[in-house]
This record gives sequence, C-alpha cells and structure tokens, in this order.
Amino acid sequence: MLVPEWNGLTSEVSAPKYLEYTKGRYKNMTRYKIILNPESGRGAGGRSIPQIEEYLHSHGLDFDLVCTEALWQAAALAQQAVADGFEIVIAAGGDGTANEVLNGLMLAKESGHTAAMGVLPIGQGNDFAFGMNIPLELEASCQTLAQDHRRTIDVGHVKGGIRPEGRFFGNGAGIGFDTIVGFEALKLKRLHGFPAYLVGVIKTIFLYYNAPTIRLDLDDETLTLPSLMVSIMNGCRMGGGFMMAPHGDPEDGFLDLCIAGEVSRLKLFPLVPRFLAGTQGSHPEVQFKRSKKVTVTAVTGVLPTHVDGETISIDGTELSIELLPRQLELITQPTDGN
Repeated sequence: MLVPEWNGLTSEVSAPKYLEYTKGRYKNMTRYKIILNPESGRGAGGRSIPQIEEYLHSHGLDFDLVCTEALWQAAALAQQAVADGFEIVIAAGGDGTANEVLNGLMLAKESGHTAAMGVLPIGQGNDFAFGMNIPLELEASCQTLAQDHRRTIDVGHVKGGIRPEGRFFGNGAGIGFDTIVGFEALKLKRLHGFPAYLVGVIKTIFLYYNAPTIRLDLDDETLTLPSLMVSIMNGCRMGGGFMMAPHGDPEDGFLDLCIAGEVSRLKLFPLVPRFLAGTQGSHPEVQFKRSKKVTVTAVTGVLPTHVDGETISIDGTELSIELLPRQLELITQPTDGN
C-alpha cells in the first residue's frame, strides 16, 4: 500500500513494515535533515532516494529530506536546518554538495548555532568522504549515520578570486593543473567519477603545462618558484583517486601542501601513477610542506583554483588560506586511533 512519510514523499511498503518504521522513528528522537542534490553523480543522487529512505528507515532514524534545485541552495538549507533545531545535517551528494552543507553549518556556527554533519556520498569523486573515513557505499554510509561515531575536524577557509568574502572547505584547495583537470572532467558527458578525472588529466597535459611563477608565504618560510600545481589539503585525496596528501589528517591542526614544480610534458605522464599511489614525494620536482596559513601570489600568470571541486578563481592572482582547528563535528567510521 502507499503510505505518507514524514519527508513529504510516499513509498510502497507493507502495513507492518510501515508500523515498524514509525516505531523506529520514535525510538530515536535525534532529528536528521538530509539535503540531497538530485543531479549529483550525473543523476545518481535522485535515483538513490528510495534506497536512502529504505536504509535510514531500517535504522529507525527520524529524518526530513529536501532536494536542492540551485547552486548554493544547500548552504542556505543547512543554515535553516540548524535554526529549525535539526541536530544532524546530512549532505547527500558529491563533494560540491558536502562543501555547501559544510559552509552552511559554519555560517550557522558564526551565529551561535551548531549541528553535526553527516555525509551520504553519491557524487563523482567523493574525496571529502574518503578523507574523513566515511564509507563510499550507500548502505554502509547509512549504517555509519546510525552508529553515530563522531570526530571533530579542522576546516579550511580561503579568501580571494570570486570569493573575496571567503569560503570554507573540508577536503582541500587545488591551484593550477588539477583545477584545469576538473574543468575538463566536467566537459565529459559520457564519463563520470575517476575515469572522467583521468581523461581530464590526459587532456590537461596537452592544454596546461607551462608553470607560472608563484610565491608561497607559509608559517615559517617563503618559497618563490615556477609551479605547475599546488594542492593545499585538509583531507588526503582529490580527483577521485589522486593522493595529493597521503598523510593528510583533518584533526592535526595543519594544512598539508603538495607542490609540483616545473615539469615537462613528457615527464608529466610518469608522474600520474605516483600521484595515484601517493609516492610523488620521491620525485625531485615535488615537495611536501605543512603550514597553518598560506598566502599564494602569482608572480607571473594566474591562479586557477578550486576548493572541494568548486571554482574559486579563474584568473585571480592572490589567495589567502587558513586552517581553523577543531571546528565541526562529523559522523564517521572510527579510525584506527579513535
């Protein structure tokens, strides 16, 4: 039979099963707000709604689900959810959706209101979820929400480009090569996920390989060098599989930088498998640094930049990035040390 559900949708379940769901709802009085991007994962987000409802009902979770229809709407919905008293706000989508929800929660926090964050990774890269030890398989990520293990993570903040007022990020900022890779991956309509990024890498090698000269002002040193790419990480992975900061830890109070110097086009191809394995640090043109604050200035050229896959700069010349320690409660699987 068709029965109404508290998220405004209907589904066909047996009467006993519906009573079981209803009882489960009242067993767990924590209120969950799910903000879902139906376009994430090239439409996988919208198709996953029945499964999400089934899995969460089976765990007796009391939730309200809303779908986004525009850019930045997830941030506004997250802010409103906190104001409405929801204790946990869940980003159901890809890295962009997670970034918007994270921004909404951080903006709510600035107003004195807090909620924990959960993630159902149904996008393309899902790098934020990977770096935060959240299962990438839908049923397992729903179970993680029910288990409610929490960690308090650091959050990055970037100012510059098209966001002079600033934008928060959970996973990382990419400057240069990997930003162009993201632009190229989005153009590929028949591929999604890691294969799209891999093809994007190959295309970008032929489009963007002249390294601009940049100045990096870190906590205790300044570097000026031609740089093909700078990844400034709170997590560890970008592009659905590239380990930019293999030892990145979102609870250590530091940003992890991976800096790739000037590399010829032919030498770029052998570097790709190193980034996949996280062994790029042994290459003479790659170096790792750690810092709490980073200012990046283009001495020559410009700084195409993204944070968590969202465009921050196309032709900007200066960015300021800071790590804010222990800002946000996140529901994850337990780590080995926690």
